[in-house]
Amino acid sequence: MGLNYYQIKKNILRARKLVIKSTNIAGSGHPGGSFSMAEILGCLFYKYLKYDPKNPTWEDRDRLVLSKGHAAPGLFSNMSVAGYFPETELETLRKFGSKLQGHPDLKCPGVEFCGGSLGTGLSYSIGIALAAKIDNKDHHVYTIIGDGESDEGQVWEAAMTAAKYKLDNLTAFLDRNFIQQDSYTEKVMPLDEELTGNNISEMWKDASRWKTGDKWRSFGWNVIEIDGHRVEQINAAIAKALATKGVPTMIISRTIKGKSVEHMEDNPQWHGKAPDSDVVPLIYDELDSQFMIAPSIIAGDMTNLENEVKRCVNGRADYIHLDVMDGQFVPAKTFDHNKIKELRPLTVIPFDSHLMIAEPVKHVRDYVEAGSDIITVHTEVCDESSFGEIHDLLKQNQVGVGLAINPDTDLPEWSYKFLPSLDQLIVMSVVPGKSGQKYIPETHEKMKKLNSILNAHKFTGYIEADGGVNLENIGSCFEDGARAFVGGSAIIGQTDVRETIREFRNQVLKARRKKLIEKAHQLGGADLANKWIGLHVVGEKQDQIIKIAKEENLL
Repeated sequence: MGLNYYQIKKNILRARKLVIKSTNIAGSGHPGGSFSMAEILGCLFYKYLKYDPKNPTWEDRDRLVLSKGHAAPGLFSNMSVAGYFPETELETLRKFGSKLQGHPDLKCPGVEFCGGSLGTGLSYSIGIALAAKIDNKDHHVYTIIGDGESDEGQVWEAAMTAAKYKLDNLTAFLDRNFIQQDSYTEKVMPLDEELTGNNISEMWKDASRWKTGDKWRSFGWNVIEIDGHRVEQINAAIAKALATKGVPTMIISRTIKGKSVEHMEDNPQWHGKAPDSDVVPLIYDELDSQFMIAPSIIAGDMTNLENEVKRCVNGRADYIHLDVMDGQFVPAKTFDHNKIKELRPLTVIPFDSHLMIAEPVKHVRDYVEAGSDIITVHTEVCDESSFGEIHDLLKQNQVGVGLAINPDTDLPEWSYKFLPSLDQLIVMSVVPGKSGQKYIPETHEKMKKLNSILNAHKFTGYIEADGGVNLENIGSCFEDGARAFVGGSAIIGQTDVRETIREFRNQVLKARRKKLIEKAHQLGGADLANKWIGLHVVGEKQDQIIKIAKEENLL
């Protein structure tokens, strides 16, 4: 079974937008802590949790306890996406008589714990887990605690108790975003090392400062440390936790408060503050503009692809692009599913298998079984019937579904019916199978036409720019609507893959910031543009955005 990568990401995006909508309407709430745990909830709800929205008290369901109860908007938004209640009900958040209060309450079917006083959720979870052990029930208990609430002594009493009773049916997540209500956690009561400056990113990035895991290990827990915004790492951690016997598991998830909205990220102001109505459309656009960078390893040393995968891992690629060429559909030949199967154990980073092969319907199952997380086939070698078969097989196996079109190919009308459920559309900007080509400029105009078709048919997936993408044109590709970018020689061909990927991200970030300032001007003129810029108070963001605005004559 695949990672379900794209479906999880789509649902996370949907839930984040609902958090913004509900807290804005309520005029209060906690978007920052809701966003830091967004990927954790996404993996739980859409991959692991056993539940039935139509029967919330189903005896064999898994239990999800949100101990950091102020992040209730994040829980409620995912419950809505999962089908517990209509999305419109989120408009009642924090209103008198609503079942959606400022903290989770049992009056909302599906909520397992009244999260108000911090520090109690882990104790409550231990009671549920211990009862399940006594009753020989096999459901699992998942708990999310905050790093701020870890100041409470009850958390550590609970930690000892869970280890004593060998509660291997309990998995806890520590949402380690380094911010609590008043300040940075390391300035209030350090879990790692005391923070002397205001550069919270140093705590996040410097592994030598991480002491929290040692604390939990000393209390007898199985400890796994991850990037709490990487879906694949969360997935792998949960799988390891479920396979661990005899001890409870703590998954320490390094996260960013307010993740995915720049002015909220790492900003203590957004612990409990609702966005203003005039900036909500800008936040929606920013959420829709999340992007990914994927190196194509065939641009590296084809005799040592194992090392190229490791370079992608060290470079912190979002996923790895695997160009499969059969020498028939395209003149070149690379590798097949057997090589992908060999590479798969090297990393949990998603594999994006781009099948440039004839008759893919005959071979696609091999690539599913090899460990592909996303599989893309070409329209030129499919028709409605064969692609329908491929589509259904991939969906059944929780593998992302992609379609690709060559530079001289238009999106065929038979594909329109699949667009609402399609995860990825690759728009080739070079002729596939030939190396050393430059980006075809006409692709920009093609993308504009494609966007109208995709919007009309409710496409919610990612457009992937593939072929000749480099630092000079990636910003233009973003403006065209691409949100995933494949880099061959421009990334893998470089000595320092990590630095190159960082430069790619900076170029896209610059294009996104420009787009958002332009949108602010369209919606509210200079006043809204200045207000938007003024929200970015952490680090050097504001100065960087002002520079972009001046360059574009937007100030």
